[in-house]
Amino acid sequence: MALRGVCDRCVAGGVVVGALPVRLSEEDIRRLEALAARTGRSKTFHAQEAVREHLADLEERYWADDVIARWEASDQISRPADALWAGLDV
Repeated sequence: MALRGVCDRCVAGGVVVGALPVRLSEEDIRRLEALAARTGRSKTFHAQEAVREHLADLEERYWADDVIARWEASDQISRPADALWAGLDV
């Protein structure tokens, strides 16, 4: 149930964007404020950039963790890369 007057989707420049409240440590807030003051950009801008930069790394890490877990749970036998390539005739 949405709170009256509060939405989790907003319109910015004709594009629907999501809003995400985030709890940050006092130190992170201080660092964002200092960065915003130094660059003339908003804290929100820098927080969005940080998420964009780090999100791909997180997605890849969790994808790799899942692949490893599935491999370890399988009955497949691992072998050295040179034996794998030799078996593929490439």
